[in-house]
Amino acid sequence: MQPIGNPHVIDQRLTAKTRSRYDRQANTIDLSSGIMDRLGLARWRRALWDQVQGQRILEIGVGTGVNFPYYPNDVRVVAIDLSPRLLGRALARATRENVQVDLRVMDAQALGFPDNTFDTVAATCVFCSVPNPVLGLQEALRVLKPGGHLVLLEHVRLEGFLGLLQDLFNPVMLRISGANINRRTVENVRRAGFRTTKVKLLARGLVRFIIAIADKDGAGHEAEESLEMAKGD
Repeated sequence: MQPIGNPHVIDQRLTAKTRSRYDRQANTIDLSSGIMDRLGLARWRRALWDQVQGQRILEIGVGTGVNFPYYPNDVRVVAIDLSPRLLGRALARATRENVQVDLRVMDAQALGFPDNTFDTVAATCVFCSVPNPVLGLQEALRVLKPGGHLVLLEHVRLEGFLGLLQDLFNPVMLRISGANINRRTVENVRRAGFRTTKVKLLARGLVRFIIAIADKDGAGHEAEESLEMAKGD
């Protein structure tokens, strides 16, 4: 499994490599995203954005803007990405589709926002790629208002033999796609300081829908519950 390293330190070399990988994929990534959307990811994206609350929303890892169709009306969305080339394609899509969004090149591990800025932080299949996922999640917690929501859709490491296979093939998949296939994201959310999580298992547990609460006063409790989603999901 990929080492996470010091949860408070940015590995600049690894971060630059991640940025370079996604810059190179900017012209082709929509093809792979389209395939995954047809296999079910699109309806899960919609379900994620149905869970967004509040007026100030941050999307981490906007990519080329594949989530634009699911943005709620009458909210202010700031969307960031590490890759300037991906963000350039997102800007073109936003212009083409008349989407009102504040797009910024930014590292999830070092968010350029004050504490307690957002009501919801959302991401889809992003924390498999953030070089230091715990640090990125700690940053999400920092910029969330007390009681704000972190809403994630992430593929994760399975247990048992299948998990061992994910560990075995992870270096290859990381080199090809830039994504780790063996991240323990539910555990990482808790390590980052979120106290209350709701988890829905999708695709036989390979994908997790996660909602976590920013209980910043420490009064929250760690609990995993079944997350109700739209019928058919």
